Amino acid sequence: MNMPRRKIVLLLAGFFFLLIPVQPHTSAYEIEDMSLEEKVAQMFVVSFFGEELNFAARDLLSEWQPGAVVLLPSNLDTPAQITRLTNSIQQTLIDHGAPPAFIAVDQEGGIIARLDEGFTQWAVPSLLTATQNPDLAYQFGEALAEELLAVGINMNFAPVADLQTNLDNPIIGRRSFGNDPEMVSPIIAAVIAGMQDSGVMATVKHFPGHGDTGADSHLELPVLDFTEDDLFARELIPFQAAMDANTGAVMVAHIYFPQIMDTNSPASLSSNIIQDLLRDEMGYDGIVITDALDMDAIDTVYSPSDAAIAAIQAGNDLILIGAHISPENQIEAMQAVVDAVNSGQISESRIDESVRRILAAKERFNLFDWRELELSGIESRINSEAHTSLIDLMFQQGITLIHDEADLIPVQGRTLMVYPESRPPLGLACNRNGWQFATISSNPSDESIATIASSARYVDNVIVFTENVLDNSQQAALVEALPLDKTIVVAIWSPFDSQYLPPISTYFVTYSPLSQFYGSICDILHGEAEAQGTLSLMLEAQ
Repeated sequence: MNMPRRKIVLLLAGFFFLLIPVQPHTSAYEIEDMSLEEKVAQMFVVSFFGEELNFAARDLLSEWQPGAVVLLPSNLDTPAQITRLTNSIQQTLIDHGAPPAFIAVDQEGGIIARLDEGFTQWAVPSLLTATQNPDLAYQFGEALAEELLAVGINMNFAPVADLQTNLDNPIIGRRSFGNDPEMVSPIIAAVIAGMQDSGVMATVKHFPGHGDTGADSHLELPVLDFTEDDLFARELIPFQAAMDANTGAVMVAHIYFPQIMDTNSPASLSSNIIQDLLRDEMGYDGIVITDALDMDAIDTVYSPSDAAIAAIQAGNDLILIGAHISPENQIEAMQAVVDAVNSGQISESRIDESVRRILAAKERFNLFDWRELELSGIESRINSEAHTSLIDLMFQQGITLIHDEADLIPVQGRTLMVYPESRPPLGLACNRNGWQFATISSNPSDESIATIASSARYVDNVIVFTENVLDNSQQAALVEALPLDKTIVVAIWSPFDSQYLPPISTYFVTYSPLSQFYGSICDILHGEAEAQGTLSLMLEAQ
């Protein structure tokens, strides 16, 4: 059944009461006072190489004053270095009379987390969905924002709203919140609310859904033969929830939908997707941003200048350039858009429409009152130590018991626990009640398997911790060698391990290999806690 297609009115004024500016800076950046070049520059998200502003990057910022900057791995090291860099970016823009920039990063949590040293390392989003606790998701969004703002980052290219409906998807996978749209939607909405209430603009991605593709748009143009009804019935449900949560931005994917689009251009360059579907049918009036234009789905067909022009004609507000396009080519792309306006290829009113949205978003997220961040006190501003308690709660509430057909939980009697030799603390955490323990490699030899199987004959229960059986087939051989009616499997990486194993009595999923799961799963196995999670990735997904 199709979901309702409702107009969503973005009540920006409702957020202004949260903003208490020292001085009313917005009057300095009225669109009527901006030149065409200044307005076009506001629509570009530029990038550069290195941990500080080199000459090319400084010239890019000072000559064109772009509206946004994305920080990439080459730009990021320690919290102090990142803070110095964001300070210098904003100060350079302000010194040239420009509005402060959106400074963005990919900080999804889980496997895509650009901020590393000194920042919290989060579990994958599907664990959060398994908790089915929007309050916890809101706190996660708050924590993400706290760490980003601590170093001067005010825009996050997250959360991912793509559903993990294709197990062969080479790019989404563990970045997804799950594959049940009804389960992931309230969690995604809560993450957005927590992040944005704390002052960081969220960017939900990759519209209208990258989860069912079998190709990576970094390398080629994926094709999905979905109708619009197909999208509304499933893929668009999490995006609708994000829009209901007033997400500041929506990132559009480089995917071709032949059933919907008039041309064979990617969705990111298609007015059918951006104007007809996102704007008109779903009623979204926030910022629309392209995925990076240096991905092969785009740059093998379009030059940076042609891609930027096509993106604006399609209805995008922000043009994300990407890491592989030089500052000189980024300047050429901005100039090409100016030339396209002057020649009548793009109307200036089309530019004004986007710039008004961008300036309104900068006011909403208090950018006009930017102040230089002190280098002292960064660690306390990041507050990562306090955030580790959220990870503990995620595991306590998210670890999921899929089935326990022989009622082996809580574990009683003589027990052999087999766990990865790379995780010695896991054995220590579960070392209670006289259990026996054996470590084994992620790809155990036949001899090791035979030894474990021999020991298993003399115990009442066997607990085996698996890590991504798809890529380690000998783990399946290990489980096959055990007495299945008294074997408990704990999948500590992929919930889909069971699809590659023989039928087992008891099956747990922890979703994430972070060491914080140790205490929670051991408490559950020993009967000192219950598994509270709800499976966030339906195992019949294809």
